[in-house]
Amino acid sequence: MSAPRVLVVEHDHECPPAWLGSWLAEAGCEIEVCRPYDGDELPGLAAYDALLILGGPMGANDDEKHAWIGPVKDLVREARVTGVPTLGVCLGHQLVAAALGGTVEVNPLGQQVGLLGVGWTAAAAGDRLLGPLATPRRGVQWNDDVVTALPADAVLLAETDRGEVQAARYGELMWGVQLHPEVDDVVLRPWAEEDRGSHETRGIDTDGLLRDVASARTELDDAWRPLAASFAALAREHAAR
Repeated sequence: MSAPRVLVVEHDHECPPAWLGSWLAEAGCEIEVCRPYDGDELPGLAAYDALLILGGPMGANDDEKHAWIGPVKDLVREARVTGVPTLGVCLGHQLVAAALGGTVEVNPLGQQVGLLGVGWTAAAAGDRLLGPLATPRRGVQWNDDVVTALPADAVLLAETDRGEVQAARYGELMWGVQLHPEVDDVVLRPWAEEDRGSHETRGIDTDGLLRDVASARTELDDAWRPLAASFAALAREHAAR
């Protein structure tokens, strides 16, 4: 059997698949990165076995500012109808929610940055993708927007102690995570430089955040490589149909 094909939608050159891409390839997947911001046309999903939608600096409601945002939402709806395993990361998670009737807004509690614990719900324990990960672990957060209302049929899988959505299941084979399992301090550095001024105003040690992420590399590998392995397994199941 040929390797399962994963379509990766990248929204910005500073937001690559990074570790997730490496782990998926390590798990036997063939990765194809589509860069609509650079002129790539979004393909249909018939030739793919999974869909990974990455993060980016734009908003999930920026359909008028970025011509591909609406088509990515259409791709989400196509994936849900056709049963293509789908994972959205940060903006990708927000796009999935918005495409299916949820609400995405600037977080009223402020930007989330750095290493934060994942607050798994009881529903996470039996989840096909995230269930094996539903033990104490930290992930990298770097976001201004969050999903403030899930679609009616979505299942909350993780939330902060303040009630912010961290992970959800949007269908039998569709998930979103607000955290960034793919990043390391190298990927984060340009994001940090862009936010440095606002961080200084708020008393946030930007360089300290980067050092924390760098020093947690082994922890983050152990925590999130299994996510890629589980997603690759779903892609293989789809390829075997």
